[in-house]
Amino acid sequence: MPEVLKAPLVVEFPFTRSLGPVQSAFLTGLRERVVLGVRTHDGRTLVPPVEYDPVTADELCDLVEVAPTGTVTTWAWNPAPRRGQPLGTPFAWALVRLDGADTALLHALDATGPDAVRTGMRVRVRWAEERTGAITDIACFEPYDGEGERPGGHTGAFQDPVTGIVAHARLDYSYSPGRAQAAYIKALSDRRTVGERCPSCRKVYVPPRGACPTCGVGTAEQVEVGPRGTVTTFCIVNIKATHTANLDIEVPYVYAHIALDGADLALHARIGGIPYDQVRMGLRVEPVWTEGARHPDHYRPTGEPDADYDTYKELL
Repeated sequence: MPEVLKAPLVVEFPFTRSLGPVQSAFLTGLRERVVLGVRTHDGRTLVPPVEYDPVTADELCDLVEVAPTGTVTTWAWNPAPRRGQPLGTPFAWALVRLDGADTALLHALDATGPDAVRTGMRVRVRWAEERTGAITDIACFEPYDGEGERPGGHTGAFQDPVTGIVAHARLDYSYSPGRAQAAYIKALSDRRTVGERCPSCRKVYVPPRGACPTCGVGTAEQVEVGPRGTVTTFCIVNIKATHTANLDIEVPYVYAHIALDGADLALHARIGGIPYDQVRMGLRVEPVWTEGARHPDHYRPTGEPDADYDTYKELL
């Protein structure tokens, strides 16, 4: 039985966004151990606050403090917390309607087990020891059987307000290629590039997907292409990738679409061996391999004359 290829992959990037006055006040309030909502024109208090009424689309700006105590409206038990979740031990995800609010806030509820959680139970905020102006300033909720706390009537005006946040997005997953891509990857390990030809339109697609994207029919006929090719389009990268070992490349550098000889679809790769400002459409290039690599490190000029535009214009 053929080996089933499988590899762990991670997609990760920081997302930076600025905050409007409502979200700024809400997150700054959490830093100061104050929970703020926003009052709608018909008197409802929304927590977490939003800048526009979800019912009427009216702009909202009337901030009002609510209590750090509240009631669980619904919940789900999480027996196996994942990386980056609020607690490292099993906990409940709970929707909590804080006293004074008309909507519920989603957060972690620290409890000894699912039998200790119920809809209608009373809880309160457990504040994080170090607070920076983020939703994680609420470390979690915890069961509470005391009197409901009264809000202090804060108006939402703070010194040194939080004006922006950075959210770190990450997706961990395991990738297993299908038949066509497995054959493509295996060929690369032998320093060959193979595509598949459509039995209908006769186009050769690299990398292959097992079906023609134009005709929608399955492909099976393997065709070796390249190794040389032509730069069709390209971009100059001026921002250095961080936290990514295989993209630790000094900027600026060029990433290009390359139509390999014999292929009807351009693939993308880095261009090296030439100053970035000398890369051009029609440039003829060839792969450069490094010892032990399973794919070309980059492509470099072959020294051939540039390809005529008419030979690659359909691949732009």
